[in-house]
Amino acid sequence: MIAIRSEEEIALIKKAGKILSQTLKTLEKHARSGVETRQLDAIARDEILNRGGYPAFKGYRGFPGNICISVNEAVVHGIPSDRKLRDGDIVSLDVGVRFRDYYADAAITIGIGKISQAARDLMDVTRKALYIGIANAVKGNRVSDISCGVQQYVESNGFSVVRALVGHGIGQNVHEEPEVPNFGKPGTGPKLEAGMVIAIEPMVNAGTFDVEALDDGWTIVTKDRRLSAHFEHTIVIREKKAETLTG
Repeated sequence: MIAIRSEEEIALIKKAGKILSQTLKTLEKHARSGVETRQLDAIARDEILNRGGYPAFKGYRGFPGNICISVNEAVVHGIPSDRKLRDGDIVSLDVGVRFRDYYADAAITIGIGKISQAARDLMDVTRKALYIGIANAVKGNRVSDISCGVQQYVESNGFSVVRALVGHGIGQNVHEEPEVPNFGKPGTGPKLEAGMVIAIEPMVNAGTFDVEALDDGWTIVTKDRRLSAHFEHTIVIREKKAETLTG
């Protein structure tokens, strides 16, 4: 069952999204060479709590961190640790916020110091793919129209979309129906209706789309250990144009 949210519910998700957006901006200022990822996790926790929210990922299915911090070949679900960031790294910061029992989810990938042109291209394509997906998220389209738009753009630029992980509905839970893949044929899947709230999140690899889990049980990495990037927004379907709730 895909929920159609009331304007009151959307306003609460948008409030969670505002807290989230501010948190990501703060993290961008502090993410630099020599900083441990657990320090960024603590900064995110304090920022979210001080703004009246709660870190949605803390304890979710046993996840130990407040946010996910995934470095270089890590695609998603990286656990904050004593690992220090280094010049040339790319870092995905995935943040979830709960506000009055409603959730928002968003992610960005940033470069630390001077990064390679290949890494920059990967990040740029992934970011653009997200906005192509959002542009296709309009009333009357189907979920796969989002998916197809992302896949075609990514693959036309020589990269691959992760297939084992998908975007999702969001609202009263972090993950709800529908699943929102980043690949597929257009014109299939659930029809998009005004009031649906979904998280669109291209996860794009420099090499193969194959991924695997590390022994920590959480971190998902590229199977060939090449770079990966991740961008995400929570949006609501509107009559003519999707509204971003985490912008």
